[in-house]
Amino acid sequence: MERWWAWQFALVALATVYLSPSLGQNAEFQSDTLINNVVADPRTGRLYIGAVNSLYQLNPDLGVESRTETGPKRDNRQCTPPVTDACDNAVDTDNHNKLLLVQGAKDVLVACGSVYRGICSLRNLSNVEQLLYFSDTKGEKSYVASAEESVSVVGVIVSSPRPSQVGKGYGNHDSTKLISTRILQDYGDWVVFDSIIEASAVQANPFLLRYLHDFRFAFKDGGFVYFLFSRTLGVQDTKNYTFISRMCEDDQGYYSYTELQLNCSSTNKYNKAQAAYVATPGEVLAQSFTRSGEYGHVSASDKVLFVTFTSDEDPSSSAMCMYPLRSINKRLVEIIGACYSNNGIINEKPAVYSPYSSKAEELCSSNNQVREIFPGHMTAVAVAVEKGHAVAFLGTATGEVTTSPAGWLFVFLFSFSASLPVLCVQIIKVPVQACHLKTDCQSCVAMKDPYCGWCVLEGKCTRKQECRRSSEDNTWLWSPNQQCVEIESFNPPNLSCKKTQQVWRELVNEHALSISLCGVDSPPSESPVLIPPTPDRQDFVSVPVKVMVNEKIKVTSGEYRFYNCAATVRKNRNTPCIACVTSEWGCQWNARDHSCSDRDDGVDGDHVVKPQKPDSCPQFESPEPLLIPVGFEIPISFQGRNLEIYTVRAVRPAQPPINNIIKLYTERKIDSTLTVVLYNCSVGREDCSLCKHADSTYQCVWCSATRTCVYRELCPSPQPAQCPDPEITDIVPRFGPLNGRISVTIKGSNMGIKKEDIKKITVAGVDCVHQEDRYSLIYIWMTHSSTDPKPVAVHPAKGPAAGGTRITITGTDLDTATKDDIAVTVGGFPCEVLSFGKEITCKTGKYRGQKVPSDLLPVQVKYGKNTTKDVTAAYQYSENPKITDYNPKFVQEALSKNDTVLQFDSPPANSSDSQSLRTFLQLDNVKEELKSFDYHPDPTFNQLNKNVITETSIIIVTVRRTFQKDDIPLAIIIPAVIVPMLLFIAVSVYCYRRKSQQAEREYEKVKHQLENLEESVRDRCKKEFTDLMIEMEDHTSDLSEARIPFLDYKTYTDRNFFLPSKDGANDAMITRKLQIPEARRAIVAQALNQFSNLLNSKTFLINFIRTLESRPDFNARARGYFASLLTVALHGKLEYYTDIMRTLLLEMMDEHVQSKNPKLMLRRSETVVERMLCNWMSICLYQFLRDTAGEPLYKLYKALKHQVEKGPVDAKMKKAKYTLNDTGLLGDDVEYSVLTLQVLVHGEGPDVTPVKVLNCDTISQVKEKIIDQVYRNLPYSQRPKVECVALEWRPGSTGQILSDLDLTSQKEGRWKRLNTLAHYNVRDNATLVLSRVLHTQSFHQHQDSYEEKNSLLEDDNTFHLVRPADEIDEVKSKRGSMKDKAMTKAITEIYLTRLLSVKGTLQQFVDDFFRSVLCSGSVVPPAVKYFFDFLDEQALRHDNVDEETLHIWKTNSLPSRFWVNILRNPHFIFDVHVTEVVDASLHVISQTFMDACTKSEHKLSRESPSNKLLYAKEISTYKKMVDDYYKGIRQMVPVSDQDMNTHLAEVSRQHTDKLNTQVALHQLYQYASKYYDVIIQSLDEDPAAQNKQLTLRLQGIAAALENKVTDL
Repeated sequence: MERWWAWQFALVALATVYLSPSLGQNAEFQSDTLINNVVADPRTGRLYIGAVNSLYQLNPDLGVESRTETGPKRDNRQCTPPVTDACDNAVDTDNHNKLLLVQGAKDVLVACGSVYRGICSLRNLSNVEQLLYFSDTKGEKSYVASAEESVSVVGVIVSSPRPSQVGKGYGNHDSTKLISTRILQDYGDWVVFDSIIEASAVQANPFLLRYLHDFRFAFKDGGFVYFLFSRTLGVQDTKNYTFISRMCEDDQGYYSYTELQLNCSSTNKYNKAQAAYVATPGEVLAQSFTRSGEYGHVSASDKVLFVTFTSDEDPSSSAMCMYPLRSINKRLVEIIGACYSNNGIINEKPAVYSPYSSKAEELCSSNNQVREIFPGHMTAVAVAVEKGHAVAFLGTATGEVTTSPAGWLFVFLFSFSASLPVLCVQIIKVPVQACHLKTDCQSCVAMKDPYCGWCVLEGKCTRKQECRRSSEDNTWLWSPNQQCVEIESFNPPNLSCKKTQQVWRELVNEHALSISLCGVDSPPSESPVLIPPTPDRQDFVSVPVKVMVNEKIKVTSGEYRFYNCAATVRKNRNTPCIACVTSEWGCQWNARDHSCSDRDDGVDGDHVVKPQKPDSCPQFESPEPLLIPVGFEIPISFQGRNLEIYTVRAVRPAQPPINNIIKLYTERKIDSTLTVVLYNCSVGREDCSLCKHADSTYQCVWCSATRTCVYRELCPSPQPAQCPDPEITDIVPRFGPLNGRISVTIKGSNMGIKKEDIKKITVAGVDCVHQEDRYSLIYIWMTHSSTDPKPVAVHPAKGPAAGGTRITITGTDLDTATKDDIAVTVGGFPCEVLSFGKEITCKTGKYRGQKVPSDLLPVQVKYGKNTTKDVTAAYQYSENPKITDYNPKFVQEALSKNDTVLQFDSPPANSSDSQSLRTFLQLDNVKEELKSFDYHPDPTFNQLNKNVITETSIIIVTVRRTFQKDDIPLAIIIPAVIVPMLLFIAVSVYCYRRKSQQAEREYEKVKHQLENLEESVRDRCKKEFTDLMIEMEDHTSDLSEARIPFLDYKTYTDRNFFLPSKDGANDAMITRKLQIPEARRAIVAQALNQFSNLLNSKTFLINFIRTLESRPDFNARARGYFASLLTVALHGKLEYYTDIMRTLLLEMMDEHVQSKNPKLMLRRSETVVERMLCNWMSICLYQFLRDTAGEPLYKLYKALKHQVEKGPVDAKMKKAKYTLNDTGLLGDDVEYSVLTLQVLVHGEGPDVTPVKVLNCDTISQVKEKIIDQVYRNLPYSQRPKVECVALEWRPGSTGQILSDLDLTSQKEGRWKRLNTLAHYNVRDNATLVLSRVLHTQSFHQHQDSYEEKNSLLEDDNTFHLVRPADEIDEVKSKRGSMKDKAMTKAITEIYLTRLLSVKGTLQQFVDDFFRSVLCSGSVVPPAVKYFFDFLDEQALRHDNVDEETLHIWKTNSLPSRFWVNILRNPHFIFDVHVTEVVDASLHVISQTFMDACTKSEHKLSRESPSNKLLYAKEISTYKKMVDDYYKGIRQMVPVSDQDMNTHLAEVSRQHTDKLNTQVALHQLYQYASKYYDVIIQSLDEDPAAQNKQLTLRLQGIAAALENKVTDL
């Protein structure tokens, strides 16, 4: 991240500040730490460098003007500034600069760091050491930047009164504001850096961390502020998409905020923005935009956004795209207009979206871009305009150099210093061009530098303004055009060395100039120039030509050719005349002089052959015959042409006969084109059949006498009319398998002359198939052989899974066929055949199976295509060997091996440098390095001093390290004593360790088995998870507060407080029904108000609670119910309720601490105060559930419900195929298929709803799924119930009512199966009608006869998928053996792998919920912080409360008391229905949550429940989350009593009027009435109660409510 900013601003500085060439040393700046940000002040040219722990102020020449240290600072991300000694985990933390902004108008530099939650400071722009403003006491509103180094931050200075706008990503400890307006001076109630606008459109949801924003650029233009960023869009969609957002600069509420997706390719391959720059395009690029027709007219003064992109798919390449701002603004105006006029639709596509729920294809996007693709990872861009051309400077993370192929855009990538590491700690001021370094035109234009060109008349590489006369055409050649001045042609194009004349030459891009050669027309002052001699094997010589200006500056150069006709005969000495007249120089041949010369029209005659007339040359041709056999003398005749000019003195055949030269009196060669062919009949024709197959032109015959093929005249004996019989000399192979189908090669002679000659081949009397296409080798397919191979054994029997083991296969007749015919596999994996014979040796391949070590695998030998021989259970792939230790660490001589120890001689080392040697141990394909194995130099011995040795002599051997053996007895005694001692100690330690580690090994073994089990179902988990994500998208994409069916506060409290009571949903607190006569209601209401006032007396209430709890019949259920009534009654004064709860908790703490059992406190809800605490948490966390934890909990519930219903669920046994609870696992394979039903709801229109069901679902289950889908937008309480709807199937003209039981139900003995869709034969895409019934009656009441009614009423013996064992089955099972029972159990346990599959599928949802609940870095409810601080204070007050006890208190008060309850009962917070099957899985997750909150370690074994083993691996991670959560809360800013009371008062104000306070008071009084006497007695005994006359007040209330006679 910091590296990107360094490139960005350094490149900007280079492109805008320093464009002049420098011949001296480049200015440099070296930072001690990593550079994060660089900004420039355009007024002064100063640079401001934000680095880690430092801030620099540089002058334009990179000299340091001022520097200040910004870190390290004592900080911790979890601590809220100011960081004091109360922050226990505070350490010295590096301060990374996150943002630098220049406010020139106020002479202020804005600097933001990563410490203290991203708080910023104001510094003097002229002296950064001067701190103008900094405050860390303003709270969250002053957190501007991010505390995380990986989160990018951008900003822009805008007009007053809101001088700056900041865009940033979201870190774990950051403010949720993605884009904020920050004030830079106190204004009204706002302080410096206060966020003065609250807009939900630009805030992150802290509980949806998958939507990661990465801001890259911010700028303002035309009254608008723009932000460029990328973000991900969905749960599984982790691909980045790039957006540009715009808002009005003076927008008071971000109402004008609009986003537009930017695409850089048609497939959006380049999807993540890295850097951007806004600049004018220049004339050339503007014209290119205009010509494209996609952007309208673009002028050179318009603004263009240049953006570099990288690809998530291909990180090795990058792209840069350009977007005219006018096109972006036009598209944004279209989107805004669509919002108001066309429901957000543009071109029939949605153009308006919800930022956190839309898919990529639904987003509005802009494809108006021009794209250039580059290798590497581009991280910075800056653009300048040079002579009308836009020039982009691109920086990469590695500093590699490349060029752009575009004609109108020229790109240079450069590094600041090739010697520096990748992280930027140095800035170098370099010129953007180095034209002067190139000294010739070719190297100048090869740079393709848009700043450079070749100044022709001055002969140097310069910028255009530095070249005189550059305004004239072709005097300054622009480098990217790749053109230099070149000689196009000469006139004449060449000259003979014997001639001289003036030569004209044409220059590219120049006027014609003349030049003289050979010195004839040279200036008088110059001497003639001689032509160099003609080189051998050439008929011309090249002379260099230079064009000079002022005799100093070379314009161009080339070569001019001078030809030599006399040298043309060198090309072909056999045809000198033809070579002469056919040359490119136009030479002529003089046959009389036998010479070649320049063309001369003045010379004529028959003996002169003119140019390009080779037929006129004297020559010999047409030899006869053309074919001449070797070894036989044949006369050759030939013809001559154009020989009249010669007088023949003698003609005789030349010797040898094949010589074609005739000597004439001239003694000179005459052109000859005579060519004959010599041939030999015996070559390639070793037998008679091949000889007879020769072409008849050669006249080859088979000579019987010599048994060779010769020329006809060379055979003295008569020629046979027929060849000898075929002869077979060899057959390969000699053996083959009985099944045949292997290739056999037959070698011999006279076996035909073409493939058709082979009529039939048999082997052992069996026909063979002739492979005619391979006739030359005569391959045939054999169908029978006399031997059959039998592999018997394999050695060795095991080897590593990496392969490479040489195994030997032994048996009988293994050498059948050939090596090419056999193939060997081990367990289906190929084994490379190394040798073939009586034994077969092959090298095993890599084992790719899942199980290691493998089972005993068969070794298979395949002969040809028909024969396969197996050695069953012959080989096992074992685990790859692992070297745990080796001794000695240097050379030792030993040889032995077993499964655990390998001893060997180390190889000799020839290297003189023993330290550079690396030692590897290769065991088959497993290669391990012995990292600490050392080779020591060979020992050297000094000369022996004593040459005479006696029995008593002592020899001292001196090597590198000298050891003296002075006392032999001592050397014997010491080892004799020490060795047994060491041996005894070693044995003792070994036994102790073996025993102590036995339990741990057992645990590791079980854990390893579990990992193997997980590995075996990994693929299934992935598939299930992918399917779940796709199908859950419809459920989760629009889950906002309006869509999640949260219960209202009244229903929420009713279900949490009273639903678990004995009356359940019929409780008076839920029904609101009180049996009070109308006449007494006013009196009762007044008395209840008095009773409410009495309860607000702390003395009375404490006495009331203590009295009730002292009664033995006031059981735990009654105490919980009483506490819930008390919670409702006192809801109007929650701060008073909290005070009562604190008082009772303090008493209970003292009681547990004094009884030496502090860890048992809050473990159960057996007391009033424990239930009060549970209710208090429910009240205080209600809003947190709605805002934070509710969504991941609801998604977990929906995902679990969806996964359970995806497979069969037994409606009677309440067991499912997909579940987390092993007791609820359906232990049978039920065949089923997925059906899609088209459901039409009667009376609700013609639209059908597709619903996915299973054909094994009962009709009630089908109804439930249909209701869930049809009424998915309604909460459960508003949906019709299953018993209130009827389902009708209309397969034809008549309909059929579907029900769970009817007369067609199948019977199995006395058991009856519930009807399913498969029972009714309902097919896929069938149409069903759902209709409501007005009066719910049992289906059997519609039957016709009494017998039918009775038969259907026997529903006690019904079953769905699995029939329970009846009496007969039980009898059979009793007779069965123990083996049968064990097999039954084993078969059931096979299906436990389904638990892993479901667990893996739901893992993301479980993690999301745990993270939302146990994340102290985001939002922690104030009640949690308040109560945990209360527990911390009380723990300090008591000496015997350790850290573990405090951990248990916190766990019992929040996770176990509240979160487990909510997790197990989602219907306590949502309007949903939790089935028994879903509840069973939720029980497993809640149990995991409870285990994570405990400090004790869970030792697992084979006997551990499957539910415990299921999440065994994750428990450690969850435990750490809990520990971090508790630590994070402890480090937060404390919540004062005043703040807590304010919060509780607000909750009371919002919700009290919704609760049944009067009913609660009435129910509370029932307890006062029941225990009236003991309460009166207790009050009388309490002096404080007597002073307040509490007894009198209670008696008055009793008299009013019950007409009791009192002492009043």
